[in-house]
Amino acid sequence: MYHTGYQEQMSHWPEQPVNIIIQWLKAHSSSLVVADFGCGDARLAKNVKNKVFSFDLVSNDPSVIACDMSNTPLDASSIDIAVFCLSLMGTNFSSYLEEAHRVLKPSGWLLIAEVKSRFDPNTGGADPKMFSKAISDLGFTSTLKDFSNKMFVLLYFQKKGKENSTRKGIKWPELKPCLYKRR
Repeated sequence: MYHTGYQEQMSHWPEQPVNIIIQWLKAHSSSLVVADFGCGDARLAKNVKNKVFSFDLVSNDPSVIACDMSNTPLDASSIDIAVFCLSLMGTNFSSYLEEAHRVLKPSGWLLIAEVKSRFDPNTGGADPKMFSKAISDLGFTSTLKDFSNKMFVLLYFQKKGKENSTRKGIKWPELKPCLYKRR
């Protein structure tokens, strides 16, 4: 039911963030291994040549691995790119990002697309600077912050080469829940 509601909501957006991420991946080497956290219908895996591990809490597709995104079956430092495309939904989203850090290789990429309202402090959303700082404290360097789209933000980070994250004591801002609006 969740996936149906999600697809209905996204069908009204003029641009899909997953398509921007697909374009980004196609502009990079197809040999890079990707983990798609909260993949939904696995659209990313179906549209790129890369090896993609597709994870979601519920799987309606045999290519999707059903699991808690804070505990994937991937080995440490085994992935080149971790993607969260409209998937930081749980209140424990920080544990999802910690798992991405664990599975990413040094200098690996963390690509996040999220609903813009979740990063608008004027309407109860998280302060994007605080969110970026928390991810930096986890062991990443910010490489792109794109707030130009009306519906979503794009945040790209690269894992620092050496393991120097603090992990404990990171101050994670609260991300307000996404509410689907009937249109």
